[in-house]
Amino acid sequence: QVQLVESGGGLVQPGGSLRLSCAASGLIFSIAAMGWYRQAPGKQRELVARITSGGNTNYTDSVKGRFTISRDNAKNTVYLQMNSLKPEDTAVYYCNADSLTLGTIKRTLDYWGQGTQVTVSS
Repeated sequence: QVQLVESGGGLVQPGGSLRLSCAASGLIFSIAAMGWYRQAPGKQRELVARITSGGNTNYTDSVKGRFTISRDNAKNTVYLQMNSLKPEDTAVYYCNADSLTLGTIKRTLDYWGQGTQVTVSS
């Protein structure tokens, strides 16, 4: 059974930093593409950052230059380093596993963590 467990959320002042972690189990993490999404109250869930099994990354425009997604395959963990946080970054952040890729073979997944709250406020 696949499990994604997020941690690292909390309350931080504007301009501060947080690092989110997502520990994965039940899947071959090294070949999984992983993403961080967020959902603010009254808004749709949006993709924040994604990292492929090969380490390629992409970010939504609003976080480019401030957030960094990374992975440690030895620890089955994906991270989201968030710097220069703004009040508009306030949301529940979710970890997602969306696919497994091995060579030319790709399998679509749709696994989610339970979410971790990030609040940016003075």
